[in-house]
Amino acid sequence: MQDSHSTDDAAAPSFDQIQRFLFDATNVRGEIVTLDKAYAEVLDRHSYPQAISRQLGEMLAAVALLTETIKLDGTMTLEVRGTGIVRQLMAESNPGGELRAIARLSDEAVLPTEESSLQELVGQGQIVITLDPREGKRYQGIVAIDQDSLAGCLESYFSQSEQLPTRLWLMADGKRTGGVMLQQLPNDEANKDPDAWERVVHLAETLKAEELLTLAQQEVLHRLYHEETVRIYEPKALRFGCTCSRERLGAALHSIAADELRQIVAEQGELATQCHFCHTRYSFSAAEVEAIIEDPDAESPIVH
Repeated sequence: MQDSHSTDDAAAPSFDQIQRFLFDATNVRGEIVTLDKAYAEVLDRHSYPQAISRQLGEMLAAVALLTETIKLDGTMTLEVRGTGIVRQLMAESNPGGELRAIARLSDEAVLPTEESSLQELVGQGQIVITLDPREGKRYQGIVAIDQDSLAGCLESYFSQSEQLPTRLWLMADGKRTGGVMLQQLPNDEANKDPDAWERVVHLAETLKAEELLTLAQQEVLHRLYHEETVRIYEPKALRFGCTCSRERLGAALHSIAADELRQIVAEQGELATQCHFCHTRYSFSAAEVEAIIEDPDAESPIVH
């Protein structure tokens, strides 16, 4: 293996970051992500059954991997919609390396077992991938939930929509989450190793959750690919972050009928709402609600 950068302590655990890597003289590239603090920030704000916590962890790892793969300068949302115990799983990334996630369960949900698969949790449903770049058009792709795992469903999406052989390994235990993604690019004269794809995928299949979730990323890659020539790039830091704001909520409130907004203020003395992702509470006075009704882009007359 060879690095494109040096490190003083390659064996130190490296979490809340993502690293790109590629195999020299091949058409294979990859990414590895591990999260602990960012994952904990998501779970600390809610009380989810273990099976849901694991699925949210896989969602966080997946959205980080997908965002880095396409190098999106914008927001990516990975959303699972279902009719079973889980009605919605959502994970989102933004250009600053911030991640957030949430789950919504059926009102009459029976608690799932820890081993419940994605299909068992969601029932009939679909996965929606939304790309919202800072510049350009918004894109949305639909993925069928026809596999037991999120990784399997996303692999099918890449095979059918992107036509790029792609393999994902997503793992979470309620405390840490991580993932590895391998992708085979179109062949060209730079590829001197036509057997590389099958070989590196086979080696990745040996990866254990304990290794991915406890070891430094470079150590994981060394264990898997110490006989390969791997170029590792600088890691990108990731963290929990929420994009909620008074301005965004004010714009959302403008879409509600004015009479309904005024009725809420008359009954409660204010209009209060809470972000589902981070639990930040926002309140709007009667004067602020009137300003939103008249002009959603106007500055609030009262600052909290």
